[in-house]
Amino acid sequence: MTRPAVHDLRAPVSTPADGIVSRRLHDDESCRVVLFSFAAGQQLSDHTAAVPVTIEVVEGAAEIGVGGETIEAPAGTWLHLAANTPHSVVARTPVTLLLTLLKR
Repeated sequence: MTRPAVHDLRAPVSTPADGIVSRRLHDDESCRVVLFSFAAGQQLSDHTAAVPVTIEVVEGAAEIGVGGETIEAPAGTWLHLAANTPHSVVARTPVTLLLTLLKR
């Protein structure tokens, strides 16, 4: 039996004051899971993913742009985006996001 992957999503991440850190937590034939930590004020401009994704705000607060709409996203926010949906992220506070890419 394969041992399950277990991660503490709230464990502190050493994030530079002007940076973004990403850490791959899981990657197999069905999905890739990446934990992102943003310093306050950091951002990712509009981009897309070739597969559907989910985004969960674990800690902090972000502004997530989705297809021209702005979503205020405090901790606990969960989003599902269809493949090729333009989206962006602005960290309003230090923020931790969990990104899951759903492979086909």
